[in-house]
Amino acid sequence: MIGSSAASGSVVGLDLGGTGINGARLSLHGEVLERVTIPTPVAEGPTAVVRAVVEAARSLTCPDTIGVGVCSAGLVDTGAGVVRRAGNLGLRDVPLARIVREAVGLPVTLEHDARAACLAEHRLGAGRGVGDLLLVALGAGLSAGVLTGGRLVPGSLGLGGEIGHAPVHPDGEGCPCGQRGCLEVYASAGGMVRRYRSAGGDPALSAADMAHAVDRDPLAGRIWTEGMEALGLGLRSAILLLDPGLVVLAGGLTGAGERLAAPVRTAVAGGLAWRRPPPITISTLGAEAGVHGAALVLLDSTGRR
Repeated sequence: MIGSSAASGSVVGLDLGGTGINGARLSLHGEVLERVTIPTPVAEGPTAVVRAVVEAARSLTCPDTIGVGVCSAGLVDTGAGVVRRAGNLGLRDVPLARIVREAVGLPVTLEHDARAACLAEHRLGAGRGVGDLLLVALGAGLSAGVLTGGRLVPGSLGLGGEIGHAPVHPDGEGCPCGQRGCLEVYASAGGMVRRYRSAGGDPALSAADMAHAVDRDPLAGRIWTEGMEALGLGLRSAILLLDPGLVVLAGGLTGAGERLAAPVRTAVAGGLAWRRPPPITISTLGAEAGVHGAALVLLDSTGRR
């Protein structure tokens, strides 16, 4: 349930990702009333991406809509409502909350996609009731949402959770962010596909396909194994720092199920000699986590939790 059982009205949640914009209008009881899914027009430039978000928001709002919650990949300044930098989207210093608010004439909030998903999993999904939660989103990029004591942790600059740019191999391959050896290069869906294809792999194989090809395709097996080992390394550091009660894996790679979760558990446990590893599980909300999380952030901002 998103809002009070006595409440009426609806709220729009939009999840802006590198490949698609997923949106829904939801009742305050959590029922999906209407959906929209459109490709993110990254190739057409940042203006087209922003226009697509606005069009999605307009298509979903109706007279009883109380507001629009948006979540986005990239570096998101929640307080200012600005996407500071989103390489996979081509956005830089875009006041997305203000643009959408002026277009629809309703309250609008902006949150980081992984933080929004973390909030949704905490209240509605795999992490329900877990006050200290780490969610890692494995999609075109890689980022995390951190919940401590039941509260999201945005960080001093609103940029908390960018575990994807922690260097797991300091002298490793280059990352679009300008650093080398970032976790995102090795363990995100986008990173693994790029590494596989650049090494001569089947250009039609997606990251989700790669998980099921590891036994018959040696190159896919190597890239997948390296990705899981890198993810385990990054998670060990995060677990030792944050001491979460649960780790939730989310994003496009989670379609691999236990082919993803099992090697990650092994890699994490192998580096925690004196600490019992926390449970590591797959998101139960799946692709809906960002949409529901964005809607929850909006509702929280209006006092309708």
